[in-house]
Amino acid sequence: MTEAPPRIAFLTDCFHEVNGVALTSRQLDGFARKRGLPFLSVHAGPETKTWTEGSVTTVELKRSLFSVPLDAGMHFDTVWPRHLGRVKAAIKAFEPDVVHITGPGDSGLLGFILALQLNIPLVASWHTNLHEFAARRLERFLSATLPQQPVRTVGAATERGILNLLSLYYGLARVQLAPNPELVEMLETRTRKPAFLMQRGIDTTLYSPAKRDRTESVFTIGYTGRLSTEKNVRFLAEIERAIIAAGHTDYRFLVVGQGSERDWLAANLQRVEFTGVLSGEPLARAYANMDVFAFPSETDTFGNVVMEALASGLPTVVSGGGGPKFLIKDGVTGFVAHDSEIFFRRIIELLENPSRQAAMAAAAREYALGISWDSIFEKVYVAYGQALRPGVRRASIITTDASRTRR
Repeated sequence: MTEAPPRIAFLTDCFHEVNGVALTSRQLDGFARKRGLPFLSVHAGPETKTWTEGSVTTVELKRSLFSVPLDAGMHFDTVWPRHLGRVKAAIKAFEPDVVHITGPGDSGLLGFILALQLNIPLVASWHTNLHEFAARRLERFLSATLPQQPVRTVGAATERGILNLLSLYYGLARVQLAPNPELVEMLETRTRKPAFLMQRGIDTTLYSPAKRDRTESVFTIGYTGRLSTEKNVRFLAEIERAIIAAGHTDYRFLVVGQGSERDWLAANLQRVEFTGVLSGEPLARAYANMDVFAFPSETDTFGNVVMEALASGLPTVVSGGGGPKFLIKDGVTGFVAHDSEIFFRRIIELLENPSRQAAMAAAAREYALGISWDSIFEKVYVAYGQALRPGVRRASIITTDASRTRR
């Protein structure tokens, strides 16, 4: 007898927003639709309503006036418990085998509590290094009034404390998912529960070097993402100083995104164009019009923008911290820079050597063509099987007949 695929209740803190968690959530929802897999999708939306299309039931929850804005359109609804009854009824009606949450946001907390209350196996995916984000922002806030050493001490203590709390939270799940090998190891060590890799795919039709439409030859260094402290965006000004010191003037920065550091960058970069937030075709064209992608963040767990850049045929230079380094074939599709001087040198090397830039651009595109969302979510369903039967991996479940249920 063919084994039925598991019924998944997915509660995500981001779905309609423009960020990595939302993108991954939408893609997982789409994967379930395409494969006809039974899937309950719960997330915030413009109004509270429930509907079913094919194998997917969606519950959208309108956030209250007491929601707290976080960053880049993200919010936390401080009165999220008011939705407990509605979501509990939806989960009981759907009868999921597994509850999957994306973190400790408002929707994640609903899923966390209801999974424990209803005794449903819980899977928790780690998407954002919240402990590092909080520490960096606190340090930047305190640096205006306190000496550097106390600021670092407070920041380090804050980071440790939040990480300890997150470890307790994730430790109550049967299985964790994480976007890079370092985080997989960290979660397994801290929670003593199995952790699986959940990377992200890329749309190589949307993001393509074929979208390039500029004609001038100014060497363009690109950055895409939030313009915020934890992204280390002030490093872009250091890159520019190194380029000028090397005697180059035929360059510019193309910065896509918005955030609190925008004004500082405008005041400290000499040759820069800001586009604001872009998506879809305008974003794809912006990538294609770059010559190299610089991503100095050390706190990103994965780096969707790095995948978008590679798919667009951009040699990409990343820092040695965080998850983006796992996406780069050093010296082939880009460079992993473990210190500032190496970062500067690699950018200047590509500026001075067009043939090297072209070869790495082709390699970056070729690498991205081999990564699909389907292959990633097939592995996620293996992790769901692990949550259902600890110690047993059901690698074949997503190829079974989705019309069969366990009822």
